Amino acid sequence: MSTLDTRSIHAGEPEPRIEGAVSMPVFQTATYAHDDPGATPRYIRYNNSPNHEALHEKLASLTRTDGALVTASGMAAISSALLSVLEAGDHLVAPQSLYGGTLALFNDLLPRFGVTHTLVADDAPDAWTSALQPNTAVLFTESIANPLLGIPDLKGMVDVAKNHGLATVIDNTFASPVNLRPATLGFDLVVHSATKYLGGHSDLAAGVVAGASAWLEDVRRTAKLLGGTLDPHACFLLHRSLKTLGVRVRQQNATAGHLARALTEHEGIEQVHHPSLPSHPNRDRAQALLDGFGGMVSLRLSPAVEIDPFFEALSLPLRAPSLGGVETLVTQPIHTSHQDVDPSIRHALGITERVVRVSVGLEGAGDLIEDFTGALDAGLGD
Repeated sequence: MSTLDTRSIHAGEPEPRIEGAVSMPVFQTATYAHDDPGATPRYIRYNNSPNHEALHEKLASLTRTDGALVTASGMAAISSALLSVLEAGDHLVAPQSLYGGTLALFNDLLPRFGVTHTLVADDAPDAWTSALQPNTAVLFTESIANPLLGIPDLKGMVDVAKNHGLATVIDNTFASPVNLRPATLGFDLVVHSATKYLGGHSDLAAGVVAGASAWLEDVRRTAKLLGGTLDPHACFLLHRSLKTLGVRVRQQNATAGHLARALTEHEGIEQVHHPSLPSHPNRDRAQALLDGFGGMVSLRLSPAVEIDPFFEALSLPLRAPSLGGVETLVTQPIHTSHQDVDPSIRHALGITERVVRVSVGLEGAGDLIEDFTGALDAGLGD
């Protein structure tokens, strides 16, 4: 099974099919009877139900890793991954441009365990190296930064980590396995908020940690203790959604590119962020690393656009947090994903009330362009 589309459908499916069922049945039970009292039992918190095991195998195939583990949310995945590779007194290094929930984990929870961090402003191996301390244990990053869509020097980061014996953890949510498989670049652990592209229908919350077996066993033990297990029915929904991952994400890639190019020409737009655009500062890197430029677009509205009339005039996109679903969503990160981020960091990154993050869905590109153009016109007024 060489292609992602084939693996998304067939990898992890039970053979023979359970009672002939083409779709994976839901094993809605918390525990399982067993005959060997010395063997590890099947138990829902242990992530080893038939639904979990089939899903783990499929995800490992898609991420090109030895194994994968599902959790109850993306933050459960990030927390389980980091708490499995960090010890009391350790230090981690990450870029400034991170999801607000991840920054809150760094600022509010990890310090309780004596774990400190340094946020790097410059995306260059020298900057990462300069931020290292004697107790640095982990480099953490996102493959596509939230919300301004920068592409870090991922290969340079892996080189720095290998030269200093550090673990590498990457949040690949925005790219999805369709556009990037970070394990093939040398990252040790790859996390996803499966609530987004992997789920793809805005109807479940889930997370994924994938990686080499040696790393994943520690994550499995940590996740078991934290208890952030994915319910069997949510496993079923995620399993179902993965079968259409490739076709969904490729269409979202294409539509996002059309929308980004069209809106660069509008007088109500000061700047459009999308890795496909020649104006994107990391376009060459994106072309080298990614199989697709992603379905996220960020807009910086012109000062002449009135924000409320702009949002009120949108008819197709829904104003809601999250991303990666079949419907287009719009949000102001300053009020959602980055609401709790230090204002000085937001200011340094240029995340203001005029930044609008667009998660492009599966609507027609022409319909979305017409809708956004009309809303910008309404925001500009007469």
